[in-house]
Parts: sequence; structure tokens; C-alpha cells
Amino acid sequence: MAEPLPSYDLDLDLLRTAAVTAGIIASSYFRRDLKTWTKGENASPVSEADIILDKFLHSALTTARPNYGWLSEESADDPVRIEKTRAFVVDPIDGTRGFIRGEDSWTVSLAVVEHGVPVAGVVYAPARDEMYDAFLGGGARLNGQPIVRHTPPDRHAPLIPAPGAVHQELQQAGLDYTRGPFYPSLAYRLVQIATGRLDATVVRRGSQDWDLAGAATILNECGIGFEDACGAAMRFNRADVRHGALAAFAQLSLRDVLCGALVKVYGCPEPQLDLERKTT
Repeated sequence: MAEPLPSYDLDLDLLRTAAVTAGIIASSYFRRDLKTWTKGENASPVSEADIILDKFLHSALTTARPNYGWLSEESADDPVRIEKTRAFVVDPIDGTRGFIRGEDSWTVSLAVVEHGVPVAGVVYAPARDEMYDAFLGGGARLNGQPIVRHTPPDRHAPLIPAPGAVHQELQQAGLDYTRGPFYPSLAYRLVQIATGRLDATVVRRGSQDWDLAGAATILNECGIGFEDACGAAMRFNRADVRHGALAAFAQLSLRDVLCGALVKVYGCPEPQLDLERKTT
């Protein structure tokens, strides 16, 4: 008989410990001369720090949980992960562009996913000394304290970072909002909705599991809406780790206008468009 899996809070403890050490390692490369290069069709930047952290995290996490799958932005994909009950989903440095430029909002983003659902997650910003974490059913914390959303009393319109094309659609839809600020780390941008620094954000089509899973755990525990603009289920650790256009929002009243703008800019997959035609 297989041994029972660890509780979610124990998985979270493991993620936190690994994230702190990863942050110490990354900080030794931050604002230093770095070896950098690009990868993929989009010429995404990579630094030597990304690779070093990836190797450390793989060793630390899979040694502690050898029966878990592994999915990381900086590792070759191993399809065996799909067969595992749980898998680590890792972005060693989320916001590499900002890290290379010396900006301080980069993060170490880690998650444990079980049957497609994030059950433990950490978004750690070492340069800002901010540790966001959550596990399923256990609430979310910032530096060990429950996250309480606070918006400044002088904010009279929602604060939403949006790329240019989506910004234009939101304006045409008549949404009264303030644009920005934009954080290079998507995970950091997402968790700022939980704190109240932002009220919503949108995510271009094509983000991948490692960009989202750690933050998704935290948003879910904070009751923040986080949805595919076309209504697809958000599942993780699938064969295809890419996602459609996404909207995250603190106020339900923002959902329809955000999703509508995203659909106009990025469209929806054909099967969903066919379904919409049949039901209208």
C-alpha cells in the first residue's frame, strides 16, 4: 500500500524553506554582472541565476518528495509528471527581465499541484522581504500574518495594469479606472490584488503553469476571482501547460468588462466559440 501523502501545510513548509534559501542564492547574483541569454520564439531572457536556482530547487524539493512530479520553466519537461498525484510547479525567478535590470519585484514562485489544483503555493520577493504563502483550506499569509486587503482611501477608481490593446478596449467599454503599475513578475502582480495594491489585472494568452500556480493558491484562499476569459477551467500540470487570456479581480463587478476586453483582443478557442453559437 502506498504511503499517505503529506498534509498540505507540510508541503507549504517545504516550499517556504526552499524559497528562502533560493532567495539567498538569487540575491548573491542580484545587481551584479550576469551571464544572460534568450530562449524560445519570444526570446525570453534567461540568466545564470535562473539555472542555478532551478538546480537547487529541483534537488531540495524532489529529494524531500521523490514521488512528486516536477515542472519548471528552466527544466526539460518530463511527461511522467502528468501521472503523479502531486507535482511541483516552479519558476525559479519570475520576472527575470526585472531581475536583470536590477528592479526589486522579482519573485521565487513555487507550488504543489494535486490533480490539477494548486494546493500549496509561495510567492517570495526577497529584495522586498515579502513572503506570500497559502495552502488549500488554510488561508493566505504575508510574512506569517493573515493577508488583509487594504485599499487607500484616496483611490477613487480601480487600479489595473493592462497592456495597450486591452487598455483601449477597457476605455471603449467605458470603464473608469487608473492604469498601472506594472510589475515584471506576473506572480507578484497577481498577489498584489490580495493586498489591495492593485484591484485587478489581466494576463495575456500564453502564460504557463509556472507563471500562475503559486499565486493562484494565494488568490483562491483570499477569495480573489481568477478566471479564464473564455470560461475554460483553470487546470494545472496538464500535457499543455499554456493558458488562455486570464482576468484576476477583487470586485466581481469588474469580471465581465475585463473578460470582454480580453476576448476582443485575444479571441477564444474555436470549440468554445462553437458552443457559444449553439447556446445563443
